[in-house]
Amino acid sequence: MSNNNEQWVVYEGKEGPGKGKHIVFVSGDEEYRSEESLPLLAQIMAVHHGFKCTVLFAIDPETGVIDPVNQTNIPGLENLETADMMVLSLRFRELPDEQMKYIIDYTNAGKPVMGLRTATHSFNYTRNKDSVYAKYDFRSQTFEGGYGRQVLGETWINHHGHHGKEATRGIINGTYGSHPILNGVKDVWGPTDVYTVTKLTGDPEILLYGLVLSGMDPNDKPNYDKTIMPLAWTKTYTGDTGNTSRVFCTTMAASIDLKCEDLRRLLVNGCYWCMGMEDQIPERGNVDYVTDFEPLYFGFGTHKKGVRPSDLKL
Repeated sequence: MSNNNEQWVVYEGKEGPGKGKHIVFVSGDEEYRSEESLPLLAQIMAVHHGFKCTVLFAIDPETGVIDPVNQTNIPGLENLETADMMVLSLRFRELPDEQMKYIIDYTNAGKPVMGLRTATHSFNYTRNKDSVYAKYDFRSQTFEGGYGRQVLGETWINHHGHHGKEATRGIINGTYGSHPILNGVKDVWGPTDVYTVTKLTGDPEILLYGLVLSGMDPNDKPNYDKTIMPLAWTKTYTGDTGNTSRVFCTTMAASIDLKCEDLRRLLVNGCYWCMGMEDQIPERGNVDYVTDFEPLYFGFGTHKKGVRPSDLKL
């Protein structure tokens, strides 16, 4: 078993607008390689923008290696107690109550939240349906649509684009074309497909719509037989304690999607906005890779084996 301080990775902020602010990135999904995408984003936010960034992972408790298939263990969530921002890229997790408590207490404190891709279905209670946190299950009836729909805006519905065969083009919603999150964002494309969105909660502002392409190349023509869907939006969430959070969510952001510079910029800008720092969003902020970034393609069982959080230090 690893020492606690080896079960997650911290990137100390350099100079920049984020100096003195702490972002906690919580990864844990079997398919879209959040164990790659979140360290990339955290490095960008720390090195180019000055934020202290802590990245948490699904960890095999026996070996201490990153194991996205382990749905029941994300060490280090107590870091949320000092966080100014939480970024979630989870899928079907069922964390023990003592871990889940940190996520829910953070959310109820009215602090900002960003959800990426499968975060709309972060939690799936199949083992402990009597947990006080089971209401956050993505299929919840008591807390309709669970954490995804209530906090982030939508839960899991289905694939709208043909998964693995139809890529996504982001279309800017002209109504919000001057929104600070869209500063410098011109061309968003990614190989993951558009998700179905049926209804968004929390007075949303849809910044990008997802256009289904007819193939997997950025130059492929749109599939006009399929409607556009909300792809990235802002909203608010008022938790059990009456505190209201700023929320930004996008159904993109698999690690392979983040090869798109404008998508990285969208997420960086989204962090600034969530923390009320929209006045400090640069016109075209630095979103360059900090280290070599060679993301794996999405898929089940394809994650790099044997990687420890300590391997990801700068």
